[in-house]
Amino acid sequence: MAQLNGAQITWLGHATFKVTTPQNKVILIDPWIEGNPKSPAEAKQLDKVDLILVTHGHSDHINDVVPTAKKYHSQVLAIVETATWIGSQGVENVVGFNIGGSVNVQGITVSMTQAFHSSGIDGSDQTVYGGDPVGFVIELENGLKLYHAGDTCAFGDMQLIRELYAPDIAMLPIGDFYTMGPKGAALATRLLGVQHVIPMHYGTFPILIGTPAQLKDELRKLGLESVEVIEMTPGQTIK
Repeated sequence: MAQLNGAQITWLGHATFKVTTPQNKVILIDPWIEGNPKSPAEAKQLDKVDLILVTHGHSDHINDVVPTAKKYHSQVLAIVETATWIGSQGVENVVGFNIGGSVNVQGITVSMTQAFHSSGIDGSDQTVYGGDPVGFVIELENGLKLYHAGDTCAFGDMQLIRELYAPDIAMLPIGDFYTMGPKGAALATRLLGVQHVIPMHYGTFPILIGTPAQLKDELRKLGLESVEVIEMTPGQTIK
């Protein structure tokens, strides 16, 4: 089992995670709560949110960023174009940086990685360009490094993410159709060199057909039986 050393990870359905750090900072990744059929009650009962990370502008990743940031006075991190849009919606504490860059906020180091997907923010009458989609490597105060891949396929430069950041746990989409499926996620696991994987972005809708069982099977085919697949249910917390 992954050793979190005082940290906690809660899956709030789809690609939304709450990470509680050893110093009790609360990080919310891709908050999608309203309209998310897999969103648990806990997602609406947060005590605080210190930091919000946004991987891209699609509605199932960004829809609750603005109201959440305003409610909790959260600091928001995103790629420059998405950050600019969030700031235009009245969110005051927004940091826009870019792929390959790292920022240290509230004792937590966040590094932005590439992802292969698309990104557009749905406006009232048009889609606004949201910059490139991204992933994040989040290094907590205790040195634990979490990689949230965002929406992506597997890509060869995941090996560079391994060499640059050496993540301990990877949150990888497995649903297929809009992202990589289990076979791609297994290859991504090998490229990243991680021993612990949390599947995400599956089962929310019937079209997202990938399953953790299929991921385990694909890992076995690659000789990666030792990799722990941490299959979570929405609302579950690992410590």
